[in-house]
Amino acid sequence: MVELALLRSACALASGDSSDFDLNPAIQLPPGRKLRPAAVLLAYEPGKGVWLTKRSSHLKHHPGQIAFPGGKLDPTDASLAAAALREAQEEIGLPTENVHILGTLPAHETVTGFLVTPLVGHIHRPFTARPEAGEVEEVFAVPLSHLIDPDNFSIQSRRWQGQMRRYYTVPWGPYYIWGATARILYSLAAKAPVA
Repeated sequence: MVELALLRSACALASGDSSDFDLNPAIQLPPGRKLRPAAVLLAYEPGKGVWLTKRSSHLKHHPGQIAFPGGKLDPTDASLAAAALREAQEEIGLPTENVHILGTLPAHETVTGFLVTPLVGHIHRPFTARPEAGEVEEVFAVPLSHLIDPDNFSIQSRRWQGQMRRYYTVPWGPYYIWGATARILYSLAAKAPVA
């Protein structure tokens, strides 16, 4: 399948970490900062696309934002891959055994102090997406063809901590995909030319 080969190729070419600060070189990051490890799952299902979540609007952090399933590395997680798969099962009901990990994309530093490793997974058995009521408002899939086309990305800005901050966006229908999620997807688009 062309899309799987493209994802494998993007993982093989993965190099050069990214950051929420890539487009904002004037922002000074504190030296010696300690980043907390986290992992997300870029879960691709043939015929559907990449599964994303809309975070619940009542959450304290990033309410209503579009995100990959994922989260911080827990002490019980054997690896970052285990953390991403555990979170995907909790957040969208994706059984771990339905996913084959193809590789990783470059790590991404967030403004909230996490170093996020994006794992790329192939969903090889269909599943019924089910949002976790406490954290996830909605689960939806975006065609991979939309997410690997650099022409679908734009750079926008808004005020953050008293200064303008620029960031990537890649809207899809009613969904405004931006910030770390869009930046990780932009890394994929940059390494996976449109088929």
